[in-house]
Amino acid sequence: MFTNSNSTIETLHRLGKKVICYFSAGSYEPGRPDSSQFHKSDLGKELDGWPGEYWLNLSSTNVRTIMANRIQLAAEKGCDAIDPDNVDGYNNDNGLNLTQDDSISFIKFLSTTATSYNLSTGLKNAGDLIDTVLPLVHFSVNEQCVQYSECTTFAPFVKAGKPVFHIEYPDGAPGQLSDSTVQKYCDNQGDGEGSEGFSTVLKDMDLDGWVEYCSGQVATTPLGTT
Repeated sequence: MFTNSNSTIETLHRLGKKVICYFSAGSYEPGRPDSSQFHKSDLGKELDGWPGEYWLNLSSTNVRTIMANRIQLAAEKGCDAIDPDNVDGYNNDNGLNLTQDDSISFIKFLSTTATSYNLSTGLKNAGDLIDTVLPLVHFSVNEQCVQYSECTTFAPFVKAGKPVFHIEYPDGAPGQLSDSTVQKYCDNQGDGEGSEGFSTVLKDMDLDGWVEYCSGQVATTPLGTT
């Protein structure tokens, strides 16, 4: 969200696209425009594999104020929805004794705030919470449910008439993926059982502009332009 301008979002709207704006709601990231606003007491342990990024105390008034401001920024930029990441600190060595109830309360706060700006809210992964928070969120953003054979966990979204935006990161991406690789991640049988009705794309873990769809269509979007 921070790195895309209003004009980029306006261009996407002119092309008939809906824009979901990403930010990390449950972790501190260095180098964000508001990074200096976090207090040391807001931070827990460092995220595994993400140097300099720390789990956040989801009950902190300061953290919630920062996130409310981020949601306001998303609205001002013209986003249609938010994709708040890292709301599953309870499932990690977070150093803050975070619980599922902490995440549920936080997701309710994010969704309520977003709704006040007429923005939809997605649930990023956090499959353990679906039964409780499904009424609070409008879509799922799932990563790697085929890889981990857990797509049935996210199927309740489809049953409730809510979309699942599903991303897999196959070996060999970006590049020409074999038909068998595409089928593995796009099939709703085997490891993909439960993924019927999901909107699936194949991406590179670096999250560059490359994408392959289950139809075999490949596209590369230039980054850093408006």
